[in-house]
Amino acid sequence: MKIAVSGKGGVGKTFIAGSLAAWFVKAGHPVIAIDADPSPNLGLSLGLTFEEAASIVPVAEDAELIRLKTGTTYSGVFKLTFTVDDIIRSHALQTPSGAYLMVMGTVKAIGSGCTCPAHSVVKALLRHLVVDRDDVIILDMEAGIEHLGRGTAEHVDILLVVADANRKSLEIARNIHALAKDSQIGRVALVGNRVADDRQRKIITEFTEKNRMEFIAIIPFDSAVADSGITGEGIDERSSEATREIGRLAANLAGRSDGEGPRRDIPAAKRYETDSGDQR
Repeated sequence: MKIAVSGKGGVGKTFIAGSLAAWFVKAGHPVIAIDADPSPNLGLSLGLTFEEAASIVPVAEDAELIRLKTGTTYSGVFKLTFTVDDIIRSHALQTPSGAYLMVMGTVKAIGSGCTCPAHSVVKALLRHLVVDRDDVIILDMEAGIEHLGRGTAEHVDILLVVADANRKSLEIARNIHALAKDSQIGRVALVGNRVADDRQRKIITEFTEKNRMEFIAIIPFDSAVADSGITGEGIDERSSEATREIGRLAANLAGRSDGEGPRRDIPAAKRYETDSGDQR
């Protein structure tokens, strides 16, 4: 299962991406969560502290890695073919949620320096993760529609477009949906988030019907989630209505009839490991 999560900035896509990743871990799946947002904070949703999240070196900003992968002896010339599986071993960090986290980082615009090698590494790595691996992959995408032009979410099983009842949020969701349907993404569906009442639910459902968008879930407004964003403390999943609804969404995507995954012990944070337990 390969899931990309997109939407306007501030609609809660990162919380949903992190909650989906945690659910699949509890359901017994190996999960790699990918933070492809230029302002990465998926690690916080996966249980890292602010200090731990800030210490992560993003793939695109690891100058030595980019040099080793793409460098040649010719000035201005870089390699286009290289292996990327070792990048997972060196850059995937297991979080307290049990999901492994990879932060892609910002690839600066062409013209601000030679960033083509970094873009090549990130694109090759994302393709390898989405196409070649059997892990559950959760992509927390850049806000807005720019990532679709770069093909960042190509080949995922489904693109979840997150929106609340705000008109700007819905319009961006409509634009993302239209662009994605013209790409290689097989399925695009809208998730209504932070829905406080029936009026907001009606606004979202009528908008999706009018624009012929698949509508897959409603995540209610949850004060516990809002408080967590302020305090930085974790959410008690047993009393969080939003988390339960995201669990039902995950179960739907996984083809299950319930919203609960079997709980299991979560190992301590560490780098990506082989099946034999050797640290990579």
